[in-house]
Amino acid sequence: MSRLTGPRVKIMRALGVDLPGLSRKTIEARPFPPGQHGNKASRKRRSDFGVKLQEKQKVRFNYGLTETQMRRLILDARKGKEPTGERLLQLLERRFDNVVFRAGYAPTVIAARQLVSHGHLMLNGKAANIPSIRLNIGDEVSIKVKSKNIPMVIETIKNPALTRPEWMSWDEATQAVKVAHLPAIEDVPFPVDVQQVVEYYANRV
Repeated sequence: MSRLTGPRVKIMRALGVDLPGLSRKTIEARPFPPGQHGNKASRKRRSDFGVKLQEKQKVRFNYGLTETQMRRLILDARKGKEPTGERLLQLLERRFDNVVFRAGYAPTVIAARQLVSHGHLMLNGKAANIPSIRLNIGDEVSIKVKSKNIPMVIETIKNPALTRPEWMSWDEATQAVKVAHLPAIEDVPFPVDVQQVVEYYANRV
């Protein structure tokens, strides 16, 4: 199965980190792996491969990607002049569905992808329904007038899951967001050692 359909908090507990793109819930109450021996398992030292896999899974699950999509992004990230890891995270943050999430239209990246796929969003004034579109500086995202009445959208705009990042410019009057500049590695909303992700794919793509 390529997409996550199971308990999201269980995934975050296994990875030991809150992933805002995956769920608004946190692991604060039970910050150890699931299972009968989860509390003891959390003390075990991970192998080098285990560390690399864990960091890769953080990224994949937060942005809701398949393994095939991750491999394609790694290949794209290698083409840039910037370090591969930094460019990878920038490309992920610039995805249309993630921008919709970070703008505060949806509570998670998964919900944002559904809004995009169902045609509720516009990109630069035109209908756009492809979640993987990569946004550039100056691109503007807005929600269709009729879609502003969706209860989830109303609630999330009032109470976004995360503070809107500095690389986005939010217009309260029109409820539209514009990409002011490209995101940096510091804008990723969860801790990740991206070099471990790059090394995981070193011999896999």
